[in-house]
This record gives sequence, C-alpha cells and structure tokens, in this order.
Amino acid sequence: MDLKGKVAIVTGGSRGIGKGISLELAKAGACVVINYKNNDEAAEKTLQEIREVGAYALKIKGDVSDYKFSNELIKTTVEKLGKIDILINNAGISKVGLFMDESPDQWDNILNVNLKGAINCSHSVIKEMIKQKSGVIINISSMWGNVGASCEVIYSASKGAINSFTKALAKELAPSNIRVNAIAPGVIDTEMNSWLSREERQSLASEIPMMKFGEVQDVGMLVTFLASENSKYITGQVITIDGGMQ
Repeated sequence: MDLKGKVAIVTGGSRGIGKGISLELAKAGACVVINYKNNDEAAEKTLQEIREVGAYALKIKGDVSDYKFSNELIKTTVEKLGKIDILINNAGISKVGLFMDESPDQWDNILNVNLKGAINCSHSVIKEMIKQKSGVIINISSMWGNVGASCEVIYSASKGAINSFTKALAKELAPSNIRVNAIAPGVIDTEMNSWLSREERQSLASEIPMMKFGEVQDVGMLVTFLASENSKYITGQVITIDGGMQ
C-alpha cells in the first residue's frame, strides 16, 4: 500500500485511534498533517514518532467543529504541502450516561465535534480535491452507529449520521473521482477505555467473538488500504472492524 507523495490530514490525529492512523499512513509514505485540539505534548510526541519512521509531518492545532478553522486547516495544508489527497475525519468525543440526564449543551458538544466536524472538513476539502480530480475521504464512525448503544445515545446518533453522510457524499463525489468511505470500529484498546477495571475489561472481551480488544494499528491499516489504489473501486461503504462483535 504505497502512499508516497500523498498528503493526508488526520483530525484528532495525536492520540488513540487517530495516532494509530497517523502512524500507519506515515509508514506507507504519506506526508501527515496532525490536527489536534488541546494536548500539545501528545501532538509533539506523535509528530516525533512519525519522523522516526522516516516520514514528514506537521501539526495544526484547532477545533474542527468551527467551520472557520476547518477552512484554515485545509488552506494551511495546501499552502505548506501543495495539495491534499486524503482526509481522515477522526476527531470525536463520547460521554457515557443516561440520555435523560444529559443537557442540550452536552449533546450539542458531541454532535458538533463528531458530525459537524466531519461535515466542516469535508466541505472545506472538496474544492481542492475536485481541482485535482482525485481524493479520498474516510470518516471514522463506530459500531454503535450501526446498532446503537444504551448510555451512549447521542454518540450513537452522531455516528449513525456519519454513516448516512458517507453514503450520500460518496454518490455525489464519485463522478469527480473522489472516494468516500467510513470505518466503524468496535472496542479498540485506547485511553478511552482506561477507566475499565481488569474485571470489566475481561468481561467486555468475553463478549467479543475474537475474545480481545482491537488495536489502533488494526484501524490504521484499514485506513491505509482505503486510502490507497488497492481500493480504487470501493466507495460509499461503512466497513466494520470489531472482532465479530456485531
């Protein structure tokens, strides 16, 4: 999966699944733009790890739920690297709790980052991709976007919307040689699961047919495949990677 000469943006690219994606794209030869919102230390660490594998990277701090920033993210990338070939809409947040206990501010925050962030960045990048008559957009969804999760109602809703957005945008952009797909991860071993006790981890793993959590590299390698010419006839798909849990 050769991505040499390609320029990729990964939103939320400094930690967790986003970091795994950034590193796998870099290993395939892509220049990677790491977008992040808050954690300067994590972004710098990811940047250095990418450079250690021999790839070029830069980091751009900002909130993709702000449309003005998403435009600046695309503009800055083009100014510094000349083009954008791959956009990974990965930035996302979640909150575990009963829907009846949530406030409008809380669900606005989730929807703004998870859904509006992907819409903002996609809208901002499309003109650049149409100019070059090629491009790949990959949206990171969730298995809960497929089936819904109790105590993550708004998160599930945001990811379900991402799935529909992916399918519709893929149809609209296919004539311009721009492919749009989504990946729906299951339980991936990241900091997001660090609150689980050892017993809770074991119990959750027992619900997965493969009896283990996925790794960020698993998602990163699938992203790399979908970003490469090896998947040149795949668009409008939501691919689940969950160890058979669904």
